[in-house]
Amino acid sequence: MKRDPTPGPLLSASRIAAVLLAVLVSPAGPGTRAAPRPAVRIAVIVSQDAAPCEEVLDGFRSFLERQGVPAQIDVHALHGDGAGADAVLQRARADGAQLLFTLGSLGTQAAVRQVQDTPIVAGLVLNTEDLGHAANATGVVLEFPVETELRFMRRLLPGQRNVGVLFNPAENQGRIDEAARTARDLGLHLHARKVETPRDLPGALDSLNKRADVLWGVADQVVLNPQTVKPILLFTLHNRIPFVGLSATWVKAGALYALDRDYADIGKQCGEMALKILQGAAPRSVPPAPPRKVLYSVNMKTARILKLDIQTGLLQGAQAVVD
Repeated sequence: MKRDPTPGPLLSASRIAAVLLAVLVSPAGPGTRAAPRPAVRIAVIVSQDAAPCEEVLDGFRSFLERQGVPAQIDVHALHGDGAGADAVLQRARADGAQLLFTLGSLGTQAAVRQVQDTPIVAGLVLNTEDLGHAANATGVVLEFPVETELRFMRRLLPGQRNVGVLFNPAENQGRIDEAARTARDLGLHLHARKVETPRDLPGALDSLNKRADVLWGVADQVVLNPQTVKPILLFTLHNRIPFVGLSATWVKAGALYALDRDYADIGKQCGEMALKILQGAAPRSVPPAPPRKVLYSVNMKTARILKLDIQTGLLQGAQAVVD
């Protein structure tokens, strides 16, 4: 891939890092006052008005403050309306932003489409597809690696070997192919059923009855959405097949358990990426990563209905237990 030879904000950030270092190590003579450290200007693009966005941003700010990085952080909220992204990005660039910190898919997708000469660190995006393979973008994705999810399943449900999963191939074929390989390595058997339209859901569910010991929920706009919550949960409870949800919200609705994220730590993780870039690292040299902390919630009411025993140690380690 050709390197963009045009000097841009990344070069400016590198020079700023060098100036900061020189200020720190230069001896100050008698009566000499150290020059104030120049602030790095960071534009934050917030896609949605949601608590996780606030937690991630707080974690990001706190990390930079603890590192002693002077930063002017300008927050631009889209309020769920992607139509405003163009104007926000133009304003950020006019203000001389040296780094964009995008929270959510709306802001991230707009940024990687329109901005090539400013580093982008993204948070609260599902997977790396939202980064558009842009050389100037990296970030922390919400999707846990397949191996992490299946290994946790083996811990919580050690007797269940047949894993059912519903998926839309246009969105998740690659993840399901990876899951099939990983399942074999872990001694599991994956029963994957394609759901290309909502009409396919009832038949796909019925085909898993008597075959699946557990139904694994994969983020998928066709399969798992507000309209499918009730039929999927009713099917799993009626047929005594534990359902692995996508978040604590699904656990409250009746899923047996779900993995979740520490959003403040995601903010810190994004801050670490941003600091490396501001110190001169190319964004493409800082690979995207999943959350490094894995939290989980368990629904013991569902466990009793399904006649499942959950180890005491696992319950004690849960972020939340619905009882």
